[in-house]
This record gives sequence, C-alpha cells and structure tokens, in this order.
Amino acid sequence: MLDNPNVNAINKKINRKAKMQKQKRQTLNAEKRKVILDVFQDHFEKNSKYHAEHQEAIQTYNTLRQEAKVKIEKLVRQHQPQEDVDTVRSMINKYGERNGGYLHEDSCFYVKSDTPKIEKDYHGDDREVEQSVYIKFGDVDADFLTSYYRDELLEKGIDADYKMRLADYSKRNPTYYNTESNIRNYFGFGSRNDKSGNTMYHQDSWDNDFKLWVIGTSYCHNRHFTTSHEEYEWFNNFEIAKQNIEKSHERLFDHVNKKIEKLKLGLKSYRYFDQAKELADKLGVVLNESLLNESSSMALSIYSPTNLAELLTDEVEQTRDEKIAIAKKLLAEQQNSLN
Repeated sequence: MLDNPNVNAINKKINRKAKMQKQKRQTLNAEKRKVILDVFQDHFEKNSKYHAEHQEAIQTYNTLRQEAKVKIEKLVRQHQPQEDVDTVRSMINKYGERNGGYLHEDSCFYVKSDTPKIEKDYHGDDREVEQSVYIKFGDVDADFLTSYYRDELLEKGIDADYKMRLADYSKRNPTYYNTESNIRNYFGFGSRNDKSGNTMYHQDSWDNDFKLWVIGTSYCHNRHFTTSHEEYEWFNNFEIAKQNIEKSHERLFDHVNKKIEKLKLGLKSYRYFDQAKELADKLGVVLNESLLNESSSMALSIYSPTNLAELLTDEVEQTRDEKIAIAKKLLAEQQNSLN
C-alpha cells in the first residue's frame, strides 16, 4: 500500500509542532519569579531548624504559662488569703468602694525575691538591690502576638515579618504602616468592624484568659508578692520563655531572609524556568511548572464574580498579599477537585 503524500505531510507537520512545543522553554517574568521565590521561601522555612525552634519556643511558653497560673495564684493567696478578699468585698458592698476598700481583678503581678542582689555602689561599697520580675498574663502587645501567631498571619496573607524587613526605622513607608494597621486590626487593637461586639479577637482571649481578685487599686506595680529566690528564678525563666518567642522569630527571619536575598540575585539572572528548576532539584525543593501556569490565572481567580463581589462589599480594603492568599486557596481547592 502506497503512502498518501498528504497524510505524510500532515503527520510531519504535527510531529514538528509537537517537538517544538516540547523543546520550548518557558520564559520567566517578574510575576513568575515571585511565585518561584515563594516556593523556595516556604521550603527554607518549613525545613529550617529555626522554624522548629520557633514552634518549640511557643510550645514551651504555653506549657510554662499553665504552670505559672497555678504558682501565681498560690503566691497571691499566701499574701492575700481569699477570706481577706471576701471581707473587703463585703465592706465595699456595705460602705462603698472608697470607704470599704479596693478590689481589682488583675492579670499582671510583680514577683519579688526574698534574697536581694548584692552590688557595688560608686564608692565600692556593697549595697542590696531588690530583685523582681514583672509577669503579665494579659495586656500583651502586638509585637508579641505577631511572633506568637506568625504562621497564622502568613496564611492570612499578612506579612508578620514586616518590622524585621525594615533596616532603617526612619524609612517607614505606606506598606509598613498598612501592614502594621492590618495586624493591629486582626488582633483587635484597632477599629473593629463587628458592630454586634460579639466577635472574640486574639487580644480579648489573652486579656480574659487569667485574672485574680487582689486587694488594692488597678495599679499592679503597687503590689509586690515576695517569694523564695528559687521561686523567683522560676518566674524569671518563665518571662525569658516569653521573650524567646520573639527572639526565635527574629532568628528564623534572619536565616531565611539571607537565603532569599541571595536567591533574588540568582533569579534575576535566570531567563528560563528550567534554570530555576535545576536549582530547585539540587536543593530538594519541589518546583513544578504548573505553578507558573496557576499564577497566570491568579488574577482571574481573584476577580471571579463571587470573589469580586466579596471585595466590593468588604468594609476593609484587602491587601495584595491577602488577595494572593485567597487565590492560592482557590487554586488549591481546584487542584483537590481534579484529584
């Protein structure tokens, strides 16, 4: 049977086109480099010992916090027995607060060692210095919560590392202030969009987590609860454990950021995806070309009728990172549905 010249020509054309498509290299642009950078950053973080240390610091603090509640209640009641608190309360009920005394539901406490520290004064003579540590269960600041909830903020598309990115504090820009505002609002420090007032923010959960009725005014620095030096050291270590959450956050950022800055320089010199893929393979980073195709359709996902309606009716304008987080979530859901 003779070959049909027309069929052969068509087959050659198809094979040539398929070969060209197979050999075609995907060119990188700024958006695709950003997607690749995010993949590497996620790998650097999740596989870093510093990320594990940060998680361990949070877990250690959580464990010690539960112990601290028991210890501080025992210490406070040694100085202010419950029956004394009840007596003051009955006096207030009878004579009013100013005449009957003062009670305050407190979440901050000064713990004082019964052993003063010996230091030299400017004459070279020994002098006793009080040793105390300030313990706060509530009224925590936004910086601590940012470190504590770092991973949660990143999942929401909010940059929890924004302060650490700033080398010069005097060069704060609109992005810095917008991120700061978004974080404060997320925790409940700023304006709240919940008109019903029923939404529990992180700030509320921390403030209401633990309180004790104490005799005295609302100024906790007026009350120093003296304990053994051994117990004082325990509370001091508890405060250090709290500080370690922010310090481990800083170490994690520094470690990953150094790698990312080097990677940015490398990606700028890469023109094609296969160059980034080769680097990823050498470092054990899972990088698929499909991610770049997904990023190209990200804007369409963000501005689909459903999501666009949400953006237009939302009282608070979403940041670019928040929009990207929404798109990534949608793409993940699409991938799961296909699987």
